[in-house]
Amino acid sequence: MTDTLNLVVITGMSGAGKTVAMQSFEDLGYFCVDNMPPSLLPKFWELVKESGKVTKIALVIDLRSRAFYDGIIEMLSGLDNTQFVTTKILFLDASDEELVSRYKETRRSHPLARNGRLMDGIHKERELLTEIRNQSQMVVNTSMLSPRELREQIFRVFKTSDNPSFHIEVMSFGFKYGLPIDADIVMDVRFLPNPYYVAEFKALNGLDKPVRDYVMEQPATEQFYQQLTALLKSIMPGYLKEGKTSVTIAIGCTGGQHRSVALAQRLADDLAVDYPVDVTHRDMKKRKESVNRS
Repeated sequence: MTDTLNLVVITGMSGAGKTVAMQSFEDLGYFCVDNMPPSLLPKFWELVKESGKVTKIALVIDLRSRAFYDGIIEMLSGLDNTQFVTTKILFLDASDEELVSRYKETRRSHPLARNGRLMDGIHKERELLTEIRNQSQMVVNTSMLSPRELREQIFRVFKTSDNPSFHIEVMSFGFKYGLPIDADIVMDVRFLPNPYYVAEFKALNGLDKPVRDYVMEQPATEQFYQQLTALLKSIMPGYLKEGKTSVTIAIGCTGGQHRSVALAQRLADDLAVDYPVDVTHRDMKKRKESVNRS
């Protein structure tokens, strides 16, 4: 194996944002593990190294595994900057006042204060984490950061050119089979002439050239399509700014076989010029499958 394995250890004060951080690394394409005991880290890393399929790992290690926490510095130093592993520690911190506020808001108990005062648990945790905080390559104080701002900061530091942090899903569907529950934007194209009622098109679908040409040659189609693409291209930067990692655009017709398929495929091809795009034709073959079963 020749590729370097990149390990990011996410740790820090309880309530400082480790969950948000882990979700951010997941969106950056990291394999993420929450709350792994540090004593299992060397064995886990050997398995990853042997597999040869994973090159980016993010581990959350905190005082929920406090029985194992004492040996973390020694174990990480054994892995750090070896031939196969480059290790970075991301330490998340926050002020005592902000941590108290967050605990009060969530009504959770501190892991070190189950039988005592919240502040006692916070002070004890700071003391236990002093050494690893000093060893960390990146310390982020989240007291004044929103979850989105923390996410943006992580993306700035750890995003690489092979991390497609935003992509678009385009889907065609048939209203007769129900709305797609995961769609962010739904467009109804049942107002367009239906190729299903043209005898030679009935058994075809919107990917077939005769059907595609028929749909696209309708005067209403081009007007609708130009307005749709102008709208989508104007709002995509807003989704990016808000930190969304994906947007699903669903285009529906009656059966999901002709009109929606042709338009969804054209839209996917056009949006792919600027964004990573996946296209799915959810119901395109359902009518044919129904005929075959009968």
